Amino acid sequence: MEKEGSSSHQASRLEAGSLEHNDLVDPNIVDWSGPDDVEDPHNWSSSRRWAQIILVSLFALVTNMAPTICAPAIEQIISEFQIASQNVSTLAITIYLLGLAVGPMFMSPLSEVYGRQPVLLVANLLFVCFIVGCALSQDVGEFMIFRFLSGCAGGTPMTLGGGTIADVTRMDKRAVAMALFSLGPLTGPVLGPVIGGPIAASIGWRWSFWLMSILGGAVGIASLVLGRETSPKILLERKAACLRASSGNKNLRSKLAHHLTPQEVLFQALFKPLMLLVRSPVLLIISLYVALVFGLMYLLFTTFPEVFEGQYGFGTATSGLVYLGLGVALVVCMLIFKAFNMRVQETCMKRDGVQQPKAEYRLVLMMFFSPFVGVGLFIYGWSTLYKVHWIVPIIGTSLIGVGAFFVLMPAQLYLVDLFGSGAAASALGANNILRYLSSTFLPLAGPAMYKALGYGWGNTLLGFLSLCFVPAPILFYKYGESLRTRTPVKV
Repeated sequence: MEKEGSSSHQASRLEAGSLEHNDLVDPNIVDWSGPDDVEDPHNWSSSRRWAQIILVSLFALVTNMAPTICAPAIEQIISEFQIASQNVSTLAITIYLLGLAVGPMFMSPLSEVYGRQPVLLVANLLFVCFIVGCALSQDVGEFMIFRFLSGCAGGTPMTLGGGTIADVTRMDKRAVAMALFSLGPLTGPVLGPVIGGPIAASIGWRWSFWLMSILGGAVGIASLVLGRETSPKILLERKAACLRASSGNKNLRSKLAHHLTPQEVLFQALFKPLMLLVRSPVLLIISLYVALVFGLMYLLFTTFPEVFEGQYGFGTATSGLVYLGLGVALVVCMLIFKAFNMRVQETCMKRDGVQQPKAEYRLVLMMFFSPFVGVGLFIYGWSTLYKVHWIVPIIGTSLIGVGAFFVLMPAQLYLVDLFGSGAAASALGANNILRYLSSTFLPLAGPAMYKALGYGWGNTLLGFLSLCFVPAPILFYKYGESLRTRTPVKV
């Protein structure tokens, strides 16, 4: 059993397939043939491994476009469905995020039984079907039900993606892959309105969902052709089954096999993320920080129509373009991360005199860039209050995007490094639960807060709230390893 308190060196040895002593002497245990076994996903060809990473990243990108692709057309939806409540109109957008929190709790455990690839394909098929349901909805009740259900299916790549990347990459090669995957939840909500605005203005809001169904179907077909099973547990169980059939030895069993029933797997997987949150202070605080930043971003999105259409006179077709400030910032962040991540790791290793990188090294870039969220909120709030030129609040949103990237991406890398291939899905699932619950319900508080405080002081309050978490990565960088050692968590 792995422990959260294990060092990153131990984790990398486990992931590389090192054998326990009792495995070496038990002839009935089936494991990889050795550290260079070509069946081990870590040893697949580079093109094969990157194909799996790109596919799961595309799944994450498409499903994260869905929350906001209809945001520029919200007035059309309100008019057609005759929505009178502002909270209902906000929930029509954010209820998808509630599905992202709930659905993976039930879908992800199935990957323990059937593998990651079949579950991803089935989830994507359900996502496309429910998105079509949104396009065909005739009243607000139908629309919100299908939005919720499409979110339930669409959240599956977010919990399986981290595990897939851990399956096919070793710790020292994982950063770029996780950065690519992290672009899904960050750029998806940005690309959604950019694409959805012109579509809604020209051919109506329903075509936003038809486009989403086409994109989802295209990625599903690509995965059907190029996707491969990556779970070491499933692959070793298949290997053991083949050996049992060829040798006649019915006692052969996978090193990673368990004897849980599907019902026990479901029960364990439903409660494992929650238990990890309760037992691991590192996971809890990091997840709360990510949840706050994502909730603030979606709260910010709810102000865009009133600010840019009401104050600055943007139309439906052009209102989606205001999200480009975030999009450009995220592309720049990707380049910054690629340029500095390995340098930071090597510098820290040289300074500490270690041969293997520590998980806490992932937090260095978060320490430097996370304050940008608060600074961006200050600029956005006061520039909109005084109706400064529209480029200034967009610059503010760009800074928020920079801070959000360097909170989410290092956090995901940190959790995957801590929990490894076997428990990364549960750790990220716990992170996702808090993130999407915050993104669903925090925006509902926006109208009342902005009515009472205005955009200036309202966003200043949010900015100071985000700055309260800035010390967290600093403290975990200094004391995280000792904290994990004192409070080990079996996963």
